[in-house]
Amino acid sequence: MTFDIVTIFPRMVETPLKEGIVARAIGKGLLDVRVHDLRDFTTDRHRVVDDVPFGGGPGMVLKPEPLFAAVERILEQRRAEAVAESASRRSFSEGGAIVLTSPDGERLTHAVATRLSALDHVVILCGRYEGVDERVREHLATETISIGDYVLSGGELPALVIVDAVARLIPGVVGDEASVRGDTFARDGLLDFPQYTRPAEFRGHRVPSVLMSGHHAEIEKWRREQAIERTRRHRPDLLDTKQ
Repeated sequence: MTFDIVTIFPRMVETPLKEGIVARAIGKGLLDVRVHDLRDFTTDRHRVVDDVPFGGGPGMVLKPEPLFAAVERILEQRRAEAVAESASRRSFSEGGAIVLTSPDGERLTHAVATRLSALDHVVILCGRYEGVDERVREHLATETISIGDYVLSGGELPALVIVDAVARLIPGVVGDEASVRGDTFARDGLLDFPQYTRPAEFRGHRVPSVLMSGHHAEIEKWRREQAIERTRRHRPDLLDTKQ
């Protein structure tokens, strides 16, 4: 799977990609992640990517021209590489998405990450300042994604979150795929059950005896009960959607 991330702060994205599961997946060739500096797609000598909003108001807005130019060049390059490698050719609408990061987008959920993980190619446009020209959302991006109901300084952190959430669902990225299937939200949409490890007793607090019983059916029953209870306590809205 390939990701292309467009940002005005490429180092904010590049450094985290050198660590952890995503870095190992890139090293194995399971992921191809490229980071592009939006300023490289400008045409003026000052490499300007933003301007004041029409109608007035505070802050600056990312201009449409460099964002359109970036996506068009990325897609052209990816298609050329596919032809050179004699890869199967599918139209971009069939195999990819152009994601704009914005706090007013669709909430990133496990279901959204699963849907994206089935695609061949995802371009992520990192928003900044007061946002991007609306023509980017309407005529370039195929979807807009938010990682939560709060505002960040820019879309670089959301882009990394999207890549991580999607990448770990790709076969081979996580060594033990059973751990992915049992994750929070992956198991019937519930939060994960409590986890314990050695020592069996720590400062007077003991591990539940059922987990050391060796009785797998009872352990599975306990884990499901705990997952339901934890979901009821911390995220009752998830249970409401099942009713």
